[in-house]
Amino acid sequence: MNLAAIDIGTNSIHMIIVKVTSGQSYEVLVQEKEMVKLGVGVFTNKMLSQRAFDAGIKTISRYVQLADEYGVEHIITAATSATREAKNGREFLDRLIQDVGLNPQMISGKEEARLIFLAVRKAIDLNKQNAMVIDIGGGSTEVVIGNKDEVFFKNSLKLGVLRLLDWVGDQGPLNKSKQEALREHVKEVAGKTMKEASTAGFSKVIGTSGTIRTLGEAALEMKDVNIINSVNAEVIKVKDLEKIVDKLLELPADKRTDVKGISENRVDAIHLGGLLLLELLKMADAKEITLSDASLREGLIIDYIEKNGLKLSDLVEGKNIRERSCLLMAMRYETDIEEKKHVSMLALQLFDQLKEIHQMDSDARELLQNACLIFDVGLFVNFQDYHKHAAYLILNGRLRGFNNEERIMLALMARYHRKSGPKKKHEIFGQLESKERTLLKGLVGILRIAVALDKTKNQWVEKVHCELDQENLEIRIFGDATMDLEIWEAQRFSDVLAKYLKRNVTMLKG
Repeated sequence: MNLAAIDIGTNSIHMIIVKVTSGQSYEVLVQEKEMVKLGVGVFTNKMLSQRAFDAGIKTISRYVQLADEYGVEHIITAATSATREAKNGREFLDRLIQDVGLNPQMISGKEEARLIFLAVRKAIDLNKQNAMVIDIGGGSTEVVIGNKDEVFFKNSLKLGVLRLLDWVGDQGPLNKSKQEALREHVKEVAGKTMKEASTAGFSKVIGTSGTIRTLGEAALEMKDVNIINSVNAEVIKVKDLEKIVDKLLELPADKRTDVKGISENRVDAIHLGGLLLLELLKMADAKEITLSDASLREGLIIDYIEKNGLKLSDLVEGKNIRERSCLLMAMRYETDIEEKKHVSMLALQLFDQLKEIHQMDSDARELLQNACLIFDVGLFVNFQDYHKHAAYLILNGRLRGFNNEERIMLALMARYHRKSGPKKKHEIFGQLESKERTLLKGLVGILRIAVALDKTKNQWVEKVHCELDQENLEIRIFGDATMDLEIWEAQRFSDVLAKYLKRNVTMLKG
């Protein structure tokens, strides 16, 4: 079953097309975005301009045509702030009903907040934390607090980048007095809500929406972080955001693209969004913000599935979002999950027994465990060089809950689990910081041995036991079956771990 969701936003109009798997989960097939800027001028004159009206109808018509090509059975359509507040907003929706055949909903700000949170908790692992989610749109800003089980505070503020642009009056730089006036305006509108939110309690702040992600990307670019295909789960320090925003506030609109990460279609109001975000974070007493690529449109999909009796439970078991995401990738590429769990068990035995000398932490252990589930997904593409195919799929797949650095580490662990080990001349590995390269070598060293110990795919090796001294590491292999091939293979692939631990590694039958 294919579904689509169209989010008619104040700044952008988005569409997502997904394939629902047995009512249990969904896979994203297509994502579309057009910055129509439907809300330009709406908050001053209360009308959608003719340009925006026509562009909106044209964009959505194209989306519907694309949905038809994908055999979509139902299109969920939601209109937000600009359409709610424009005098001709109802006329715009009527045109969609008559000309395009959609049945759009005009949702409230609080409903928008709830739907956004549904999507966020599928994209970010909240564990047992209460999180505040901030979504800055064109006409409104949603503030939600909840955890993985429930939402217990939500509100929508009449603060958005296009609304603030109308309030300021032009796209130019803001001097100190104008900045202070805008901050006072934000405090006046948001103060009560942020105070109530703080009373509700949270330990993590998550930011969604294009404005926040753009500012976050600029902060990452400033620190030369290698962004692969998503900023989901990346953590940004407020002090780094301040440097970006201070620069944007001083620049004229046509110079804001000089700041790396700022695109031309956001130069009109990105500086205002930055000031708004910083003021909200200040009121939340937050020192950092976690970025999320979750969105209203994904929340619409999740909500539709659950309301129609197709409970969106997890297709696979897993202790958190990251593990479930890796298991889903393994299933998508037809990997033997039981075999991968066996490899994981052996890898973790090695990790735990060698902890005193490898000095890697629990985050590294979790990365190793997840890498064990997906290291050979490249077999789905081709056997030849499947480790390289696996690295590509991991880098470009929609693994949820991992930041860019973690996705790179997972991809490189798959890349080096067979054949040659890590080499600095290899482009992506060479771009890692020295600390990351060292960590990767340790994890790869363990993974190569664990994979080799299941050479015949029979799960004959039941456990391993490590004995070591200052110069040697003996790994004893236990199991009832003949394990000669496994021991031979593990010895052959022990080179990376031997170099990392600076010890001779010997594989022996227990």
